[in-house]
Amino acid sequence: MADGAFYPQIDPYDSGMLAVGGPHQLYWEQSGNPKGIPVVFLHGGPGAGASPAHRRFFDPAHYRIVIFDQRGAGRSKPLGEIHENNTPALVADIERLREHLKIQRWHVFGGSWGSTLAIAYAEHHPERVMALCLRGIFLCRRSEIDWFLYGIRHFMPEAWREFAEHIPASERHDLLRAYYKRLTDPSPEIYMPAARRWSIYEARCCTLLPSPETVEAFSSDVVALGIARMEAHYFSHDIFLPENFLLENIGRIRHIPTVVVQGRYDLVCPPDTADDLRRAWSEVDFTMVPDAGHSAMEPGIRASLVSAMDRFRSIK
Repeated sequence: MADGAFYPQIDPYDSGMLAVGGPHQLYWEQSGNPKGIPVVFLHGGPGAGASPAHRRFFDPAHYRIVIFDQRGAGRSKPLGEIHENNTPALVADIERLREHLKIQRWHVFGGSWGSTLAIAYAEHHPERVMALCLRGIFLCRRSEIDWFLYGIRHFMPEAWREFAEHIPASERHDLLRAYYKRLTDPSPEIYMPAARRWSIYEARCCTLLPSPETVEAFSSDVVALGIARMEAHYFSHDIFLPENFLLENIGRIRHIPTVVVQGRYDLVCPPDTADDLRRAWSEVDFTMVPDAGHSAMEPGIRASLVSAMDRFRSIK
């Protein structure tokens, strides 16, 4: 699509639930061309879940579009479940889904946490990845987690203050621990207000210009609980991978055609992280969108992602 606009809305032609161990069942769907080139969409968060709009990054005449909700997120069950929920398990889930759908190799598309998971999956299974399309790079290093919890206040003081003030002053020196305690409390009267406060904070920081629609979407019970509990869980455990693991293993995937799209004014995943990736992986096709924040739905980022996937049609 030459102008980078979204492709028209489509419906899935196939969907189901996949048992992946423990209590977890993953929702998955396929749309587009059943005989097309496979592409898997990895949503952000962790915990955000996928939506119908995510099918629209891909040419439905060319791609067999696979979308699923990760453990504890969206339509997967049980929602917000942290038991047996970790990065190695998510990487294994992607492989299990690939095998279930009888796919040999596929393109991998992920933004924000989806970029983290895409890189982790590719480093574990490079032979299964045809190309990578990554947006809003997040490597989940301690410095990036601290930025999300504290650094954003320098740019979004009002949003951060509302986020922080949900926690008593005596606990604000460790917001992650304080939120995680509340988000894992058994009572909805404790965990749901904390989940909404966390999720709305993130939503307010996601776009270059204020987006009431984004805040409303992140305020829903399903999205708020999935995002807040999963992010706090993964952040508390350093995403269950050694520090700097993703950068240190770039050599395993250096040969894979890769596009990186980054918003210049991304507050959630600031550009220095994408720049670190670019410096470690000079072969990537890197685009810095000058008038965008974090959200994949902002016009410049959306256009760059659609254009990248259109170019990838030549890879078969």
